[in-house]
Amino acid sequence: MKLIDKKDYLLASDILSSGGLVAFPTETVFGIGVIYNNEASYNRLISVKRRPPEKPFTLMCGDVNDIYKYAEVNKIAEKLIKKFMPGQFTIILKAKKGLPSYVVSKEGNVGIRVPDDEFVSTLIRSVKNPLLVPSANKSGEPPLTKDEDVKNVFNNEIDAIIKGESISNVPSTIVLVDNDVHIIRLGVISEDDIYKAIKE
Repeated sequence: MKLIDKKDYLLASDILSSGGLVAFPTETVFGIGVIYNNEASYNRLISVKRRPPEKPFTLMCGDVNDIYKYAEVNKIAEKLIKKFMPGQFTIILKAKKGLPSYVVSKEGNVGIRVPDDEFVSTLIRSVKNPLLVPSANKSGEPPLTKDEDVKNVFNNEIDAIIKGESISNVPSTIVLVDNDVHIIRLGVISEDDIYKAIKE
């Protein structure tokens, strides 16, 4: 396993592009990323996380405009995207056709987040593809926020860790949008914030 400085993000990008697993700090908690369209990497990520395969991972995109490539966006979703993305916000929408089956839930949805972190956005854009990025922790255990903690938990199960510390210790708010809004998990963005944005 390699420990990589942020300035050497192209090395991390190469590892991701070739199917590797890379942990990195975000503006929420530490995440583990794999390129979204490599099923072998996805299967490895499930194994490393010890996570049930029926629970899809969030698709992390480098730009807000990428949301429209992978999901159907209605008027409610449009308001939430404009207000909270990029940021500590994950939106679950109806997936467009063409996404790998393991990225899409059994209901036909995909969760998407666009990080408000210049380094993470740069890393994703350098890969030229979205990443699947769950929090860097074993399933059921607290999210990790420091590179040394990630190293201690995952050791040689992943290919690289980008040095640093996440800005927050709170995962993103998650909202499912169909004809209505369903709050799945609250983070720093509150229920009041969400309903205020919809009314604007």
